[in-house]
Amino acid sequence: MLDKIFGTIIETAITPAGFFICLAVSLVIGLFIALAFMFRNIYTKSFVVTLTIIPAVVQLLIMIINGNIGTGIAVAGAFSLVRFRSAQGSAREIGYIFMATAVGIAVGTGYVGVAVIFAAVLIGVTFLLTATRFGDTKSTERDLKITIPESLDYTDVFDDIFAKYTSKVELLKVRTTNMGSLYRLHYHIIIKDVSKEKELLDELRIRNGNLDIICGRRVSDADESL
Repeated sequence: MLDKIFGTIIETAITPAGFFICLAVSLVIGLFIALAFMFRNIYTKSFVVTLTIIPAVVQLLIMIINGNIGTGIAVAGAFSLVRFRSAQGSAREIGYIFMATAVGIAVGTGYVGVAVIFAAVLIGVTFLLTATRFGDTKSTERDLKITIPESLDYTDVFDDIFAKYTSKVELLKVRTTNMGSLYRLHYHIIIKDVSKEKELLDELRIRNGNLDIICGRRVSDADESL
């Protein structure tokens, strides 16, 4: 029984029945992968549609290559062109694209049972980790961006304020702007008492001359831009 589940349905040449079975399985699994991505996540219609068809596209490519080295090199070149014309996505988007690609490769080589089990396990784990809020940042963590004039020394200008309101401060980036007359500082902070966040910002804006201050939830490097 297990031999049939983990075996390939493509022994030698591709048959019409084998092709349509693989195509149907690829589309169904792609649909479930797209639905899993939509669970508690911000998404666009174009991305989830693309996620649905990726397994079928990869499956066809694998079937066409089928040991042909020349075709394989041509396909690799085509994929590299797509890579350089595509914007980098979030970690979650990249993960789901890899999942869909792996399913397409498995189905394209005839390992339909392996593809189904693989997708079911990964989708189940994804649902579990998402539902339990695994990896969520603490509610007291903030990304803080402060603009200061060049006359202020950014190395210790806010030390006393941070000592009063925060339990951890990390300066992530320093960037000059406005022809070098201003600095933009990017901090990762942990606030001691969230109810005093406004007091923190009030003291910071007094110190920086009421220039721009942005305080928000902690974001990943892929999502944030200074």
